[in-house]
This record gives sequence, structure tokens and C-alpha cells, in this order.
Amino acid sequence: METQTPKPRRRKWLLILLAVLLVLAVAVPLIVLAVSKAFTAQESVVRSDWQIDAGKEVASNEELQIEYAEADLGDEGMRALYLVPMDIEEEGFTFYDTEVQQRLAGALEELKTVTTWTADNPLAVVSPYGTSSNGLYLYFTTDMATEVQYTVHVDDPDIPDFTATAADASGQRYGRTHEFQLIGLVPGEVNEVTLTIAGSWGNLRQTVHFTVEMPETESGYNTRLETTDGSSEEELSDGLFTMMRVNGYLGYGFMYDNAGVMRYEMVLEGFGLDRILSADNDIITCVSSTKIARINGLGQVEQVYDLDGYELHHDIGFGQDGELLALAEHADGETVEDVVLSIDLESGAVTELLDFTQVMDGYFALTRPVSATDPFFWQAGEWDWIHLNSLQYMAEDDSLIVSSRETSTIIKVKGIHTAPEVDWLAGDERFWADTPYADLCLTQEGDFVPQYGQHCVEFLQSGEEDGVYYLLLYNNNYWSLNSRDGLELEVADTVGTDLYGDGSETSQVYVYKIDENARTFALTQSFDVPYSSIVSNGTPYGENGHWVVNSGVSMVFGEYDSAGNLIREYAYECTMQNYRTFKYDYQGFWFA
Repeated sequence: METQTPKPRRRKWLLILLAVLLVLAVAVPLIVLAVSKAFTAQESVVRSDWQIDAGKEVASNEELQIEYAEADLGDEGMRALYLVPMDIEEEGFTFYDTEVQQRLAGALEELKTVTTWTADNPLAVVSPYGTSSNGLYLYFTTDMATEVQYTVHVDDPDIPDFTATAADASGQRYGRTHEFQLIGLVPGEVNEVTLTIAGSWGNLRQTVHFTVEMPETESGYNTRLETTDGSSEEELSDGLFTMMRVNGYLGYGFMYDNAGVMRYEMVLEGFGLDRILSADNDIITCVSSTKIARINGLGQVEQVYDLDGYELHHDIGFGQDGELLALAEHADGETVEDVVLSIDLESGAVTELLDFTQVMDGYFALTRPVSATDPFFWQAGEWDWIHLNSLQYMAEDDSLIVSSRETSTIIKVKGIHTAPEVDWLAGDERFWADTPYADLCLTQEGDFVPQYGQHCVEFLQSGEEDGVYYLLLYNNNYWSLNSRDGLELEVADTVGTDLYGDGSETSQVYVYKIDENARTFALTQSFDVPYSSIVSNGTPYGENGHWVVNSGVSMVFGEYDSAGNLIREYAYECTMQNYRTFKYDYQGFWFA
């Protein structure tokens, strides 16, 4: 039988196919790496366009380099101004610069002296300090000591009225001079505002009405969220849900009321909020990946903490008196998300307090960088060996409790300002069996599935005796390991192993009882919430013991009663996930 040889054309196509496959074999990992880097790099982007869509210039202050421009708030709307820095288009400009903020404050002071401003004719400036898009600054005087309550009404039955008592910049509830930021104006809507001015005995002194047609959101984000009521019949607690680090909309913070209506859009330099801390009626929060700011109720940035050489990741919290702690990483370091910074709130000095590659060097030596074939491929090339995502300072013994997502473990380090040393580990102790830290694992007391991939571990309350206390956490209930070879854990069937899940998984809010005397941890409360393999939080809020829970990958947050029954759920849009949603009452900051 005669053997046929391949035709030349067929051989040519075979060679081409082999060449294409070879190119793909080389290119695909590079493409995956490029895509992953583009995804994570967005957190470091700094806003370069601060342009204000203002009307014509009506005056200027050359000394302060500030222009006064008309604000278009509708044909019949209140007359208001924008303050526009003359250097706003220059490279490197940012509102998160105290020199810029002082110039804006000086411009406001000048405007206050132009005339005698009254409630009928107040000085009105839209976001004078550039830190929001829909805050309205008001300044006026009254003949007698009064307080100001305001109501925002929109001619839409699906948008309820928003009523609040203004927190005056002076810190006094009653006074003759009123200076505050009016909160609650709905972007893209004609807002009818009623100011109710009353004396300390409740006597009504004056009522003022005006309209404000607010422009659309600067971010383009939805002003209304889809809501679904749950089985609980309890009333929602007062406050504003505050969405933090919404992927696809980084550089903003969004505040929503109980109806799911946006009441404030915070404009940041980049990155996103991690949490908001209260400090003497101011707030302290992240405003870019390398900056933390202290901001007052008028929106003025009073102090900027520049973390030169470091990038923020995941959490901030108070430490010792006058100290702020922040989770971070070296901006050009080999490893990521494994450093704790100490920031002096008065001087702004930044000190590297803990480097976990040294605190836990015995485990670090067992790890490797993330690869393109790992579940967290978007971090390919990064040495994300511990991934710290929350911190909680314990003053009693100068210790720090951190949540490590990559190891699915809660870690306590004692003596953080003197001689840092790991005190205990809580989680699946099998993870640590062949490491130098096996003997430091707390013993699990009771039959329950321990946490996996947890986030937002916080102190809840003290226990019955010294050394006993309760921690809360969001149990993502997701097992994944991306930085260590040779460890295979067989986890319970209820634990998710897929980033998005198949619909059968749930995450949980957990409350652990930590007994340092007995060296144990036990689950004392748990309830199911929508599944989120990464990010997310479950946090108690209010005097009624409610919980505010964000399930970032499921793109929902909700308020639950003390037993874990859903009161109302809110659905939102984002790219892959939203990091956290807390609820704050903003008392003393915006509201009296």
C-alpha cells in the first residue's frame, strides 16, 4: 500500500497553528498579568481633573487666588456661589491640600463681611471646600439665639422628605450666628428646602423656603437604590448608609438614607473610604491611597496626613491617645498588605510600627508570590502572603487584633509599641500545624465551622472576667490560598471555594467569645447573609442592637435586627465588589 505524504499547504497550516499556540502559551500569562495589574492599579490613581461646572465669574480675590462664580441652581432657585481656585487646572492641584483649604476659608470670611446675611438672604455656597458635589454651605445671623432645622422635599412620591437639625460650626446648638452645611439635597432633582428657625424653648421664630435644583452626581452613580423589605417588622435605625470604595467609582463616597436615596456624594482625591472615625465633631478618613484627612462638618480639610512611601489598604483605627493606626504596604516593596503604621494626629509624623514579615518571619518564610494560576490571579506577581484587612487596638495590654484573609485567621499581637510578639491565632488550627505557630492557636470550643477569608474583625464587648471578651466579624465563608504550596485543607461542604459561588453558599456574621485564660474561642452568635467571597462587613449599629451588613460580591447591603432577621436590603451596582458599607448618625458633625 502506497503511503501518501502531506500536501505542502497542509504542512504550512499545521506550522501556523503550532506557532499560534506557542504565541498564546507565552502571551496568555502576560495578558492575565497585565489585566490583573490594571485592575489593582486603579486604587492608586489620583484625581487629575477638579474642574467645577460653575457659571460666570462675578468677583475674585487676587491675593487668595480665588474666583467667585455663579452656581446654576435653577431659574427660580436660590442664588448661590462656587469658589473656584485660580490654579485648579494646574498639574498636581488637589482640594486635599491645607494651603488650598486656607485660601478657600479666607474667601468665605471675606464673603461674610459683604453684607448682613439673614435667613431670608443667606450666604450660600455649593461645596465651598471641594470635598462634595451636593453639600450646600449656609451662613446667616438671627436677632435671637436659635437653632435651625431643615426639611428637603422632592416632588416624587418615592423620595421621602429629609429632615435634620443643623450642627453649627460653632459647636453650639443655639446661637445668633449660623454656619453649617445643609445635607440631603438629591442630585438631579429640584429640591424644595424649608428652614425652621426656633428658640431654645421651642418657639418658632421664622420659616424660610427656597428651591435648589442640584446637578447630577459627579460620579455618575445611581441616586436611588433598589430596596427589598425583609421578614423583620422592626423599624430601621436613623442614620446614613455610607458606601466605601465602590469599584468602578473609586474616588467617591456615597451616603444613602433609609429609602435608598443618595443624600451626599463625597469627592475624594482617589482610592476610597475604608471607615470614618469621629474626632471632636470632625471625621478622619482615607482620601487617597497615600493620604488620610481630618475634615470638619463644613467639608473643610483641616489636616492632611501624607503617608509618603506607603499605600493604604483596608483599615484605619485609633491606637494610643493621639495616635492613628493604619494598615498599609510599602509603595515599592516586595510584599503587600502586611504593614501597620502609627500616625501622630497632632504632628502628622508617620512611623512604621509593625512589619509582619518580621513579626511572623517564621511563617513568611513558607510563602510565595501569587501566580497567574491562583484563584486571585488579578494579584499575580504580588507577594500577598498575609493580607491584613482590619485592625482593632486593645489598650489594656497594648495589643493589636488583626484579620488575615489569606490565612483565614484572626491574629493578636501583644506589646506592639515595645516588643511585638504574636499572642494567639484563632481559626482553623490545621492551617498552622506545620509552622512555628502551631502552639499559639486557640482551641475551638464547640461544634461549628470556623471562619474562612474573614473581614472586618472588631471588638464587640467585654466578657464576664478579665481576659474574656467578644469579637464580631464578617465570615466570608470562602476558602482560598494563593501564597503557599503543599497545603491542602478539606473544608466543610458549606464553605465556598468559588469566587462567585454557585448560589448555594452563604456568608455569615459571627460573634466569637475569646477566652485568653482558657486559650479558647467559641461561636456565640451567627446568622446567614448573602454570599461574598471577599471584602464585606457586618457591624452593630444603634441602641437597638441592629446590624448593618454589606455583602460586596453579591452587591447588596442591608440592616438586620438583633436576631439577624433582615429589615431591608439595598441592591447596588459596581465592578466586581464594594468594599464596605457602614451606617453613621453624623451627630455633632452634620446634625445636632
